[in-house]
Amino acid sequence: MEILSSTNDTKTPLPKSTVKEVDQWLEQLFKCEPLSEDSIKSLCERGKQIFSAESNVQNVQSPVTICGDIHGQFFDLMELFKVGGDLPDTNYLFMGDYVDRGYHSVEVISLLVALKIRYPERITILRGNHECRMSTQVYGFYDECLRKYGSATVWKYFTDLFDYMPITALVNGQVFCLHGGLSPSIDSLDHIRALDRIQETPHEGPMCDLLWSDPEDRNGWGINSRGAGFFFGEDVSEAFNHHNGLSMVSRAHQVVMSGYNWCHNGHVVTVFSAPNYCYRSGNQAAIMELDDASNYRLTQFEHAPSQGRGKVSKITPDYFL
Repeated sequence: MEILSSTNDTKTPLPKSTVKEVDQWLEQLFKCEPLSEDSIKSLCERGKQIFSAESNVQNVQSPVTICGDIHGQFFDLMELFKVGGDLPDTNYLFMGDYVDRGYHSVEVISLLVALKIRYPERITILRGNHECRMSTQVYGFYDECLRKYGSATVWKYFTDLFDYMPITALVNGQVFCLHGGLSPSIDSLDHIRALDRIQETPHEGPMCDLLWSDPEDRNGWGINSRGAGFFFGEDVSEAFNHHNGLSMVSRAHQVVMSGYNWCHNGHVVTVFSAPNYCYRSGNQAAIMELDDASNYRLTQFEHAPSQGRGKVSKITPDYFL
């Protein structure tokens, strides 16, 4: 991706010294080279300042390209940018799960946060269920930080940053975006706006549900087999969209073989952006592009030729689930 060092699309322009530093980070990260520990500390501190000013329901205007899970698949993220376009020429909204399972979680999350610092009005980064301390200690990100930095310090910088990420977004007042799904505790966007999100993801309750729940071919609510969140039916989606004046719910969180999947009679769409998930699933990935008039186009793409596996010099644990 080309780095446009002369452009900074934000209401408060970045100091030239900051622009220079962040552009140096981006140049390094686009080569899949991890930043130094000191740079990560600075990156996370600046990221916190930006995320803390954003809403629990962050307003976004189209045109925008909506993306699902990435899961540390850095070279597939590069394929996504090839298909979707470069920042800042293309606006992006990512719906969570940047880390765990893939080989390059450190580089993926570092790159996306650096892009957020550089072009804060051009990229929206929502929290997923893997942006928390519990999941990352089990599914790979913690071990990757230890392997690449020799301690858990970088893991702590990032997991502290995760607490500040917004949890949902609203595009053009019509398309509601989040990682997981709906909650029996929430029937309006105002309920979400009132949540205290700056914390480790709880094991239960409305914030947990937004990051963990899944749509299912049913009516009403059901116990989610994941052990967190709920299954929710078409009647739930239809009522939520009607009550809040929404055209659809866009979410990620589930592997779908075609990269996207419509359900609940068009009330919910799942977008998944990690092709050949965990380097073995064989699925396509997709992005959803919304134009100025909120018309959508779903575009599929395949995984990068090597997916970066040749760059991994040490045996990496298998976190496939």
